[in-house]
Amino acid sequence: MWLLTLVLGIALLYAGFILVTALFQTRMLFPAQMAAANRPPLPSSAERLELTTPDGDRLIGVRLGKASGEKPLVLGFGGNAWNADAVALTLHGLFPDHEVMAFHYRGYPPSSGEPSAKALLADALTIFDHLQQERPRKVVAVGFSIGSGVAANLAHHRELAGLILVTPFDSLKALAREHFSWAPTGLLLRHHMPTIDLVKDRPTPTALIAAGRDTIVPPRRTVPLRSAIPNLVLDRTIMDAGHNELYQHPAFVAAMREAVAAFDATAPR
Repeated sequence: MWLLTLVLGIALLYAGFILVTALFQTRMLFPAQMAAANRPPLPSSAERLELTTPDGDRLIGVRLGKASGEKPLVLGFGGNAWNADAVALTLHGLFPDHEVMAFHYRGYPPSSGEPSAKALLADALTIFDHLQQERPRKVVAVGFSIGSGVAANLAHHRELAGLILVTPFDSLKALAREHFSWAPTGLLLRHHMPTIDLVKDRPTPTALIAAGRDTIVPPRRTVPLRSAIPNLVLDRTIMDAGHNELYQHPAFVAAMREAVAAFDATAPR
């Protein structure tokens, strides 16, 4: 009898973990309030942006730097705990002579709505189309971590001057299996970003920058992308950096700037 009780107890505990994981997966994947709580101060030159999605939500963004007819706009998509202000400041520090722009993800204050992978992918297209209607220009998309899936989706559907994927994963489903191997993630996961399918057969010049000691996006989740990207103009792994410490590494700064220079070199004249 005690053995049956033990088995039932373990089964109930496992079911409880599964239920909690399923119910709170959106909060775990998209910690919007955490991102909002860490907004850095912006310089007085920053311009606040706003647009409305086709289904009525408001996306709030920021622009830094001046527009140039020669240099492409650098459009950033941050990690899941990033906010647009941090993304824009990071990119402006890397590319001070470019116009840079980023938007708070849907559901990330002060943007409205509810975050989801589907919404983030769709909103990137809305942002791009809005910018082209405002003024046609060349765009380089930069995706950090989960933002790499968003940027890859944009490159899949729109023509870009270049694409930079920083600590990217082959798919959100495969990454979820890495971190929740004890759960039936294939059945429970409601958010999908199949990055590897989005970059296949796309001519966009692409740079891939990874961290050698990444435990959030393990290297084996990045490796499949290398053979899938048909126009990989830069492939750099910062061996002694982790997922979150990568951005302060001098080699990361050099790789980012080298990537944009490579895009300029391969651009049609």
